[in-house]
Amino acid sequence: MATRGTGGSGAVSLVGCGYVADLYMRSLALHPEIAVTGAHDRDPVRLAAFCTHWGIAALPSMASLFATLPSGGVVLNLTNPGEHAAVTRACLTAGAHVFSEKPMVTALGEARELAALAEARGLQLASAPSSVLSRTAQGLFRALRAGHPGTPRLIYAELDDGFIPQAPLEQWASQSGAPWPWRDEFTVGCTMEHAGYWLSWLIAAFGSVSRVEAAIAETIPDKRGVTGQPDFSTAVLHFAAGPVARLTCSIAAPHDHRLRIVGDTGVLEVPRAWDNAAPVRLRRRRTLRRRLFEEPVARDIGLSGRPHPMVRRSGAASMNFALGPAEMLSAIAAGRPSRLSGAYALHLTEVTLAIAAGARAEMTTTCPPLEPMPWAA
Repeated sequence: MATRGTGGSGAVSLVGCGYVADLYMRSLALHPEIAVTGAHDRDPVRLAAFCTHWGIAALPSMASLFATLPSGGVVLNLTNPGEHAAVTRACLTAGAHVFSEKPMVTALGEARELAALAEARGLQLASAPSSVLSRTAQGLFRALRAGHPGTPRLIYAELDDGFIPQAPLEQWASQSGAPWPWRDEFTVGCTMEHAGYWLSWLIAAFGSVSRVEAAIAETIPDKRGVTGQPDFSTAVLHFAAGPVARLTCSIAAPHDHRLRIVGDTGVLEVPRAWDNAAPVRLRRRRTLRRRLFEEPVARDIGLSGRPHPMVRRSGAASMNFALGPAEMLSAIAAGRPSRLSGAYALHLTEVTLAIAAGARAEMTTTCPPLEPMPWAA
């Protein structure tokens, strides 16, 4: 099979050809400047099906993957969450930059070790989600920098996905035929899988979380045979810059992916977490005689146009999974740190792990707000 893409902005190779790998390939198809040199999976049947579907080289080993990845290329670690740390360690040891599917790791000690290894070797290490680089997220951050909706005081972030164990999961398959990994999803938990979608935005906007006060519970005792695993979390996040956020994740409550930022003069709203083109709405606070209210008709103050390739809706989402890898390749070419690597990646991991553990803890890592994309500055 030939290499896919021109490679004008660099190259990537994939490790892991499961369900999420198709979402990355679907997005990479909109980035012809990125070459896909091939993919590796320990299951030869899955590897063959995936590579045949996408027309890329099937790499029989990690050694062959490293041998074919050009200098400055990035390995996309799309393996099962339990394998993320080992695969990332192998890639960094081999001298390859890594962009990992979330969660980057499942233990903070591993995150620190891998971050130190990457720094020592002069490599970049970052993880999903990429939606923080999307038009909607960057438009939200620009609105906040412009002073809307006044000083942010309180944030409500929802990631309720519906009563997922009762969904027809057996019918959920990727473009190349990989089944949705429901057992991994239920075992790893919705917090590790989903908290990053809003948490990455909040850290990007406000910087470090100083303290986490979280609670977790198993509300559905038997999730297709998976037991003893939390399926609900709620966390109060105290940001060093001032705002307080409440982040809730569940696979039991009705679908709700809203973000609301309450400020001194009104409310900023994003209705959908998994939509790169979702509006950023402002409702100003008004008084009328004895009444206090937010305007019933919101105004969209987000960005317009197509500052990055937009992916059509597939299933529950319309997200470009390649935005993070593309930004990392750009950073490598320019000799600068990726926006999603380093202190940001480590802090996002620590906060996510604290929420998933139901912890009440002071955070030990810090990071500044994310530098805006040039088209959103």
